[in-house]
Amino acid sequence: MKAKKKEYQKLGSDLKVFFGRPEEVMIDVAKKEAVQRVFTNRDYEPYAIKRDLDLFNSLESIGVDFLGAKDHVIFEKNEVLKPDQKPYTIFTPYSKKWKAKVNEFYLSSYPISSYVKSLVKIDQPESLISLKDLGFGSHIKSPFPNEEVLMEVIDNYEETRDIPSVKGTSRLSLALRFGTISIRGLARTAMKTNEKFLNELIWRDFYQAILYHFPESVTKAFKPKYDKVEWVNDEVLFKKWCEGKTGYPIVDAGMRELNETGFMHNRVRMITASFLVKHLLIDWRWGEAYFALKLLDFELASNVGGWQWAASSGCDAAPYFRVFNPTLQQQKFDKEFKYIKKWVPEYGTEDYPSPIIEHAYARDRVIATYKKALNNE
Repeated sequence: MKAKKKEYQKLGSDLKVFFGRPEEVMIDVAKKEAVQRVFTNRDYEPYAIKRDLDLFNSLESIGVDFLGAKDHVIFEKNEVLKPDQKPYTIFTPYSKKWKAKVNEFYLSSYPISSYVKSLVKIDQPESLISLKDLGFGSHIKSPFPNEEVLMEVIDNYEETRDIPSVKGTSRLSLALRFGTISIRGLARTAMKTNEKFLNELIWRDFYQAILYHFPESVTKAFKPKYDKVEWVNDEVLFKKWCEGKTGYPIVDAGMRELNETGFMHNRVRMITASFLVKHLLIDWRWGEAYFALKLLDFELASNVGGWQWAASSGCDAAPYFRVFNPTLQQQKFDKEFKYIKKWVPEYGTEDYPSPIIEHAYARDRVIATYKKALNNE
């Protein structure tokens, strides 16, 4: 927020930040400033849709227009549908339709010059509300990633994206989450340089569409039969997973990176999620909630989509019998233990714990558990 505030101040205006219930704050500001119209970018989460509807009704009652616009995604709502006008639930056909439909119109930057000219001039900028005032502590030690698009990362995305010890991903998820970088500009770059990176942006649109069309998937398995899985939900083992003390170094490194920085590498997110669900037989909703609590780039659609993918209950998920072997994942993606040694310094010493569960046993157990649930539908 500080960076954005400075940008507004360079233009002779300012960024004001308020804290409170949206409908109360917006009504109060609208009355004090004699506001005629309120503009917002649409959000597709169930809570946000209800919030914005309440705001629309509240502002309408005092004669203020409330106008929403698409900005968070390239395609929203019903813009990418199957020929029968139903939403896609499989990524590959969705992505093909996405690529067939996208053009300069959808990727063009929004004209902002006229809006910049109409910014309210502020002679004395106000100080910014602090995180402490908002109820947050200062637990994150690492600096936030910047909003610079590193072309060398995008150019080499296929080769580096799965290696957690190097800066092989864009690290733009936080900026995309809060709208401080243009999704259209990023998609334009991806279309010119790297289709693999573009596909990741399309996955983001896909999960937003799934959330919009299937809001119940936030708390229920997208494939209802998977809600019949009998979870063990061992709280002691869950705590060890949260703390990064499972005895599987690639899992522990990921959880410690998350706890210390508010970030976790994409490949490691898949490994840690699979371990919780498939090895420990703990409900994916527990893990989704923990990630929601810790991730700086938390976005409901992608978080739920990723966890349901790991649990095999999602719309286009890994099959239930796919169980990541954490040791093989480490050998493939952190062969020299660079990532592990950074986050688990006691690895290889007597202080590092033994595995809390044996892989072969866990794999057999989860496959049998899923089979039982699915066969009893």
